[in-house]
Amino acid sequence: MALKKYKPTTPGQRFKVISAFDEITTSTPEKSLIAPKKRTGGRNNEGKMTMRYMGGGHKQRYRLIDFKRDKDAVPGVVKSIEYDPNRTARIALIDYKDGEKRYIIAPHGLKVGQTILSGKGAPPDIGNTLFLSEIPFGTIIHNVELRPGQGAKLVRSAGNSAQLMSRDGKFAILKMPSGETRMILQACKATIGMVSNPDHSLESSGKAGRSRWKGRRPRTRGVAMNPVDHPMGGGEGKASGGHPRSRKGLPAKGFKTRARKKASNKYIVEKRKK
Repeated sequence: MALKKYKPTTPGQRFKVISAFDEITTSTPEKSLIAPKKRTGGRNNEGKMTMRYMGGGHKQRYRLIDFKRDKDAVPGVVKSIEYDPNRTARIALIDYKDGEKRYIIAPHGLKVGQTILSGKGAPPDIGNTLFLSEIPFGTIIHNVELRPGQGAKLVRSAGNSAQLMSRDGKFAILKMPSGETRMILQACKATIGMVSNPDHSLESSGKAGRSRWKGRRPRTRGVAMNPVDHPMGGGEGKASGGHPRSRKGLPAKGFKTRARKKASNKYIVEKRKK
């Protein structure tokens, strides 16, 4: 999963650093596992813009991902590693022994032809999904469930991983990618290994056009607006915007937005590092 740098033959190529896509084995997705994806352009059902800086972009189709991994004790063979435009990680097409095909988020190091397994008694190998009660201490995991049978909600983006630290009663203690240590029920499932495409954070688009291909329009700075449009707007010349804050006046850069009495606070053993 190497990165590819370009010679500065054009201004757009000068700072362009993108994935070499050398781990991708096919460019055609499985037809039975794709669904149409409608673009909103940031408009609601009345046609009114409710989200700014959205619009355009290349047409995409959604890949149906198996986040539940509920085909217990049925071995599956990795048929291909594919690109998914809807997420930063790569996806893997799994062909199960009973004939069913499913997409999963590909762990780093998963190879075509490898066999994966899920459920009780599965070995703690890369790509296998186990209950937190069966995973050995210190194991690197991803695709972590928050509630049993809900499907993976945590640690799903490129290069991310959590670590199983210990167990306490009916809870497992996990160290999250943010540095936070929290408790999750041992009846929840997680997948062994780190999420694929770890070099994603080192990529550089090189030009504004690549953002437009992704459906992102240019974002106007708050200090460049008028006072009627943003709390940081206005002033003579290139005046600073004062305290950094959002368009609705919520302070940024250090201001805590998490509710103090949030119900899930009791599951946090240690907060993330500042």
